[in-house]
Amino acid sequence: MKRRNFIQSSSKAGLGISIMGVYACKEQKKTGGEAEESAETVDDVSEPFFKLSLAQWSIHKMIMQDGVDPYTFAEKAKEWGFTGLEYVSQLYNPELEEAGYSEEAMAAFVEKSNAEAKKHGLENVLIMIDRQGDLAVNDEKERNETVEKHKKWVDAAAAMGCHSIRVNLNGSPVPEEWKKNSVDGLTKLATYAKDKNINILVENHGGLSSNGALLADVMESVNMDNCGTLPDFGNFCIRRNDPTDWRSGCAEMYDIYKGVRELMPHAKAVSAKSHNFDTAGNETEIDYVKMLKIVKDAGYTGYIGVEYEGSEMSEKEGIIATRELLLKAANTLS
Repeated sequence: MKRRNFIQSSSKAGLGISIMGVYACKEQKKTGGEAEESAETVDDVSEPFFKLSLAQWSIHKMIMQDGVDPYTFAEKAKEWGFTGLEYVSQLYNPELEEAGYSEEAMAAFVEKSNAEAKKHGLENVLIMIDRQGDLAVNDEKERNETVEKHKKWVDAAAAMGCHSIRVNLNGSPVPEEWKKNSVDGLTKLATYAKDKNINILVENHGGLSSNGALLADVMESVNMDNCGTLPDFGNFCIRRNDPTDWRSGCAEMYDIYKGVRELMPHAKAVSAKSHNFDTAGNETEIDYVKMLKIVKDAGYTGYIGVEYEGSEMSEKEGIIATRELLLKAANTLS
């Protein structure tokens, strides 16, 4: 399996004292609606078995609603105590989309992102690709076109020193058809990415991709070293009440712990999803200690990406709360 060295490396190389000391802070009093953070050193927190990355989707409201420049991502991640960056392709639209994802536009994206990562001393980990077509549709021509659209993102990831891109497996709702199409699309894309040392990762991201056993079966059928999974703690809704409305509630939910356990043997990245927290700082729907035990028992020591999607806190507060919960939960397993 051609994993980058830093995927399997010890968490000592990159996490450092800054997160466990200066950045292992608790949220304090609120002033003008914004949380203040104290730079307290927490002596009783052990170094975790993983490294911390930030999923850019955690600040999608800042970018899409408030007009925050997506190229400030590295600066914010550094400020909030992360060492790795997980980019989201759609947050750079309409800039890239309007340019037709031309070579010049993609090169500019790579150059700016690399400059910011270098400036703030962070590591580019992966790029999450959205809105580039469906890799598991029945129409082979459409599937092939989707593969072609993803190739430029493979190239970008390689130029940025990322180890992976994350793709979606949207397509047929029929399990047998979906599996066959998924294997075909992934094999074609992973074949292109192999020589560039880029992994093609699938996240449980709704629909049949949220069926852990079925997605694991796809991985085993593809059987390529650079094709794997990105288990997300919370994206296990197979069918929504209204398929056209993401907010309509889940009609069919896969067991989240079973799903992560099934996907971890193929994992090259992990996503710590969060929404709401109780007064003790625990996620209200996901047992982080239980989740991290599954991840740790699988022998995983790479990056875990914080992906806050809640609405009760600001994005900044939710990101910090998730980071703190990960470190607290990891400390119970040490």
